[in-house]
Amino acid sequence: MKEKRDFQTDLAGLVGWVILCFLAAATGGAASANAGGFYGELMRPSWAPPGWVFGPVWTALYVMMAVSAWLVWRQHRFRGAPAGLSLFVVQLGANALWTWIFFVWRMGFFAFAEILVLLVLIITVTEAFRRKNRLAALLLVPYIAWTAFATVLSFTVWKLNPALLG
Repeated sequence: MKEKRDFQTDLAGLVGWVILCFLAAATGGAASANAGGFYGELMRPSWAPPGWVFGPVWTALYVMMAVSAWLVWRQHRFRGAPAGLSLFVVQLGANALWTWIFFVWRMGFFAFAEILVLLVLIITVTEAFRRKNRLAALLLVPYIAWTAFATVLSFTVWKLNPALLG
């Protein structure tokens, strides 16, 4: 009976982390729902991906983020990894906030500053997770890479568009 309860608890935990991650995605997505036109107006470097790339990439990253947090939670629960799991939730909020700053409020400098903070948070979470579960940390490496790329892209687009992004 204990194994069934553990499986149900683990499954509920996974579903919870997936829901939390996709709530963050939906919050950011609400800000970018009508961003296609604005993104099309922006001067972008030649190495900027087309707009359609972002959805699939972020979907994959959010799934990996959810599984990463779940692995740590499943092994240690909140009592065993309070800092890492709390920081994970904070970085989710920071992730969702960037889209609002950039696409809705069109504040290039603040979007760049915020994504720098996000990148530091992700690296910090990854290190905290590494101490608890190596696979959980490895699952966040693509997120670090994509966010580092997005940081450079954010800076470049801001500098190319001072009239549109302040």
